[in-house]
Amino acid sequence: MTSPQEELLPGTRRALLHRIAVAQTEGRAPSLVAAVVRDGRTVWSGARSSVEGEVPDGDVQYRIGSITKTFTAVLVMRLRDEGLLDLADPLERHLPGTGVGDVTVVDLLAHRAGLAAETPGPWWERTPGSLRPQIADVLGERPLIHPVGRRFHYSNPGYALLGALVEKLRGAPWADVLRREVLEPLGLHRTTVEPVAPHAGGWAVHPWADVMQPEPLENLGVMAPAGQLWSTTGDLARFAAFLVAGDERVLSAGSVREMRTPAAPAEAADVADGYAYGLGLELRHQHGRALVGHTGSLPGFLACLTMGLADDVSAVVLANCTSGPAPFTVAADLVRIVAEAEPRIPAPWRPIPEVRETDAAALDLVGQWYWGTYAFGLRLSADGLLALEPLSGKGRRSRFRPDGDGGWVGLEGYYAGEVLKPVRRTDGTVSHLDLGSFVFTRQPYEEGAPVPGGVDAKGWRGLQ
Repeated sequence: MTSPQEELLPGTRRALLHRIAVAQTEGRAPSLVAAVVRDGRTVWSGARSSVEGEVPDGDVQYRIGSITKTFTAVLVMRLRDEGLLDLADPLERHLPGTGVGDVTVVDLLAHRAGLAAETPGPWWERTPGSLRPQIADVLGERPLIHPVGRRFHYSNPGYALLGALVEKLRGAPWADVLRREVLEPLGLHRTTVEPVAPHAGGWAVHPWADVMQPEPLENLGVMAPAGQLWSTTGDLARFAAFLVAGDERVLSAGSVREMRTPAAPAEAADVADGYAYGLGLELRHQHGRALVGHTGSLPGFLACLTMGLADDVSAVVLANCTSGPAPFTVAADLVRIVAEAEPRIPAPWRPIPEVRETDAAALDLVGQWYWGTYAFGLRLSADGLLALEPLSGKGRRSRFRPDGDGGWVGLEGYYAGEVLKPVRRTDGTVSHLDLGSFVFTRQPYEEGAPVPGGVDAKGWRGLQ
């Protein structure tokens, strides 16, 4: 089954359907649903089911597990953007009495707080939340098992703390805040804390026999901000579009971009696997592509939302089994199929519509520059930014925006936050560029330029 939309070519749609059919069959999943998003719209959806005549669609709910953490992270970033907290604030400043008050908000968001991965006591995902009525019940007597801020260690209790932080600062339950501030503005009406029909049942499939049994569906209580939500491929497709572009009603594009930036120290094994963690988002590499999103699992369910930003292709995969298909692998394959079969067509090149004062000043700066003997090009683009790139193809690069005082502030990479200052001669012409004390000149070690260490008076020469 596929949607009737015609945005993708028939061959691409068939390849997508084939991939999820293989995943459902080989993974022995009672059902598997998927969707692909491009340019902010769902361009394909598909489903496979083991029950004849009962094929779920984009409106059927599945439990999404830890994708819930991304929603919780959005709420925390909203608090930051409103000035109610700083990500560097210790938890104790806003939520006293936890016993782990020295950890910061960003430590919790990035799973670098040193907290245990799971709660003490019985398996929290498969037992009632009423067994853990207080935050203290999910931390236990020894909540910190690693030094704070020193390493990435995935922690479900850490996101329970973030949910409690949201409740404290908003003065309302986490679920109510989430519905009011994220779900309703984005139109995610089928994303809920408790299942609302139509929804899939969660199943455990026997590893050595083609039989299955239902998994319990528990309310997670104070652990809800770590994994409680139910959603659909339709809603998660819209959420993916938000995570790509932002939405001023919820979170700006800049804050969403910050969530997508690595924020936790990487373990050697994670580096080898191409895995990193931002603020409520996982960053991975697959098929040579950078992918951002989150996976999720709870007994009876598997889920993945992933976004290939360079290709403008996102994918959602949901299944109702405890183990079986690998949702990230399937989602990454869906991104690859579309990106390779139908590469993104770039927007037409257009010149700057109107040359502003900053653009006119930047024209003096563009062209070739040298840092020592390294050649760089400085280019002005239609968006009013300067881009510094090594001409060899390797080396430090960054875009720069005007700072309003004649300088330009780096936006990424080594030069993020650094100021590029054009230094002018008395006649107004540009002598050189100063970038964080690095002097860029029009010629390598240009005579008369203030090159640190000076320029040899005899100039360039051959081998003596």
